[in-house]
This record gives sequence, C-alpha cells and structure tokens, in this order.
Amino acid sequence: MKALVTGATGFIGSHLTEGLLKKGIQVRCLLRRPEELKWLKNLPVEVVQGDITHKDSLRKAVKDVDQIYHLAGVTKAIKEKTYFEVNAIGTKNLVISVLEKNPNIQKLVYLSSLAAAGPSRNGSRKESDPCEPISPYGQSKWMGEEFALAHSHELPLIILRPSAVYGPRDRDIYSFFKCLSKRINPCLTGPAQYISLCYVQDLIQAILMATEADTKSGEIFFLSDGHSYPMEEIGDTFAKVMGIHPLRLRLPKQVILGIAFFSEYLSKFSKKPSLINKGKAMEMVQRNWTCDITKAKTVLGFHPQFPLFRGAQLTFDWYKKEKWL
Repeated sequence: MKALVTGATGFIGSHLTEGLLKKGIQVRCLLRRPEELKWLKNLPVEVVQGDITHKDSLRKAVKDVDQIYHLAGVTKAIKEKTYFEVNAIGTKNLVISVLEKNPNIQKLVYLSSLAAAGPSRNGSRKESDPCEPISPYGQSKWMGEEFALAHSHELPLIILRPSAVYGPRDRDIYSFFKCLSKRINPCLTGPAQYISLCYVQDLIQAILMATEADTKSGEIFFLSDGHSYPMEEIGDTFAKVMGIHPLRLRLPKQVILGIAFFSEYLSKFSKKPSLINKGKAMEMVQRNWTCDITKAKTVLGFHPQFPLFRGAQLTFDWYKKEKWL
C-alpha cells in the first residue's frame, strides 16, 4: 500500500505521515522544496517535488499510489488571492491530475475545515447545514470542497472538516500559550464564546478510519473531541497545565478588528503573513465555532481519546521539551 500526502511537512501532515508509516504504509510526500524536510527528517519517505498551484508538477506525484491525503493549504497569507490560488485552485489541480493519471485510486481524503462551513448559528454545525464561510480562508476551503465534490462520481472522495486542531508542532495555539506565559488570558467581552477543539492525534485516527471506512463518495464529516468549550475554560485549562494564574483580559470586538487591520498593514512591509488578519479577526469575534460529530461516530467509528486537559498537558509538555516556552 502506498499513499501520497500533500502538506506533509506541516503540523498535521507530519503527524499523519508518522501515523501512516506506523501502519506499514509507504508514504510519498509532495514538497515544494525537497531539501526542507522539517519534521520528516530521518523518516523513510519518498519525496517528490511539486506544487499544487502548478498542475503539471502533480502528475508524477499522483501516479501509482493507492491513497491520497490532501492536506496542503495556506491558513495565513499576505494577499487574499493566495488562499484561493492554493486552497481552491490547488485542490482542483490535484483532482484533475488524479483523474488523468490515477483514476483507479482507492481513496482521496480532502482535509477541509470547520471554517468552510462557517460559525455556528443555531446549535452545533451539522453536515446537512448550508455552508456560510465568513473569511477568505473559509471561502477558499469551501471552494476546494466544491471542486472536489464535482468529481465525486468519478473518484472515491471523502471530506473531513476538523474544528480547531492543536497539539505538538502547532504554532497557532502556541501563540495562545505564549500569551498565557506572560500572565495574560485574552477573551472577548460579552456573552460566552463556545469553541470545538480537536487534539491532533484524534484527528489522525479519524483520517485513518475514514480511509478504511466503506463510505459513499462525497461524504463529509465534522471532527472534534466531542465537546463545546467556553473560551474562558480553554484559557483556564491551558493556564492550569502551565501552573500559572494569568490575568483575564477582556477585549471588545473592535479592538481585535483594529489589531488585525494594523497587523495586515505591517505585513505589507515585513512581507510575512500577519498572525491576525481581517479574515482571522472576523472568525475570532464570532459567537460560536462548534460542530456535531455524531455522524463521524456512527459511520466511521470515531471516538476521541484526548479530552482538553490531557491534550493541553501533552501540548505544553512538548513546547517545554522543544524549548518553545
């Protein structure tokens, strides 16, 4: 059995590559820069140079593999068009390449995001709810889904929409840990904000289960640890595993949007994507980002093993070990 992983050097992709290797599956990794192995260094993987924004470079990568895990994408960008070039058109390029060079593939797994569906309006998001993405990132992931679904009658496709994913190697939640380490616990003013989370190893298990499950092509699944947490509880849990008592700093929506505007302005000069841009800020100020994983439990047999406290402890321990904190 051989699998192709796009985005293999990233946070989730590197964990998935390790998980596939543990199952005895040969792994081919699509890399834009083969010399930058990052977390893949010393792993027995095949490396193929390519870029999902260039369809011609994908032909060699997709040939002769049994499974494809499409994780490549951008979550931060200086220009909005980059999200669509990579997350949307890049997915279209991959699907077309598979149809041309490997139409008999056993499974194509596209890792999308809760952001593609949008924030929760009336209870936790379900797969049957219409998509209402509110950021360029979410819109581009949704477009990627639509491009893939247009060919679900030709390819055995499955789409996974995880909630916010955290764990060792992640740099987004790391920024929150860094803020807490300075004894500051930021949260929105107003009503409690609820969020679904997913520890990275739970996500990897769900991805592997989805590959093995006998599902109809085009099925979509939300993934999380099965709970909806008030944002304040998340901050308190992280602070507890760190052994600190930070000051809770309540921020109005306007302040977060202002920070995002200023950060985007500075990124034009630094030539680096800002941690918080307008799209990210719009996501941050929404009341709820929660999803229902009943379908994943029923169809895939997915049962999360890492509740928040355990996941937070493992993540913090890794940050300390690697001297990130």
